[in-house]
Amino acid sequence: MPSDFDQTEFVDSAAHTDARPTVRPTAMSEASSFSRPPTREELDSRVSDAQQQLAELKRKQDELERERAALEEARRRRVELQTGRTEMLHHLTRGLVLLEEAELRSRRDAEQMAKSLAGLRESLDKVRAINEEGWSAEAYNIELTRALTAIENARMEWNGARLKWPTLDGALTSHPGAAATADPAKIQSHPLGAQSFSELCRLGFALTWPVALAVLLGAAGMLFFLRR
Repeated sequence: MPSDFDQTEFVDSAAHTDARPTVRPTAMSEASSFSRPPTREELDSRVSDAQQQLAELKRKQDELERERAALEEARRRRVELQTGRTEMLHHLTRGLVLLEEAELRSRRDAEQMAKSLAGLRESLDKVRAINEEGWSAEAYNIELTRALTAIENARMEWNGARLKWPTLDGALTSHPGAAATADPAKIQSHPLGAQSFSELCRLGFALTWPVALAVLLGAAGMLFFLRR
């Protein structure tokens, strides 16, 4: 029996052939898909996906725009509320203070006017009570002194009322006898008779400011042309 043997006799050649790595068909198809250009169906699918994504983004953008518009409107109304509240608080508070002061002045003026009316009525009654025909020769000087005193007191009362109520200065332009025969009720019912001094000043300013404005504008125009 021979001692030497060939080792290749124990090697299975078929096993060596089967042991070589094999490439799967799917892997080959995947590898080939990266190297080949996309098909029309793939491009259509990608375009459809992109259009859907754009439509979704557009919908979200529209929702955000509506939400932003609602927030802007809410902010505008909130600012309007705060501004209007502050403005009306200022105006109402200031208006109440001014009206309360005007009411107080009107009450004081009404009280002073009532006192002036009472004094003028009393003086008018005393002046009307002077009757020269009823004086006797013996008491002539005494009655004359009384009459002059009554007239002087009436004059003082009249001048004091004129200082308090400038509207009485208009009575001086009429006939001197007209004031004595005038009815006090008619004088009191005159439209300007119940107005206070401040109200009469405001009325005079309202009537004269257009004329003053026209004069100022004319003067400014003349200065402008002269400087040219």
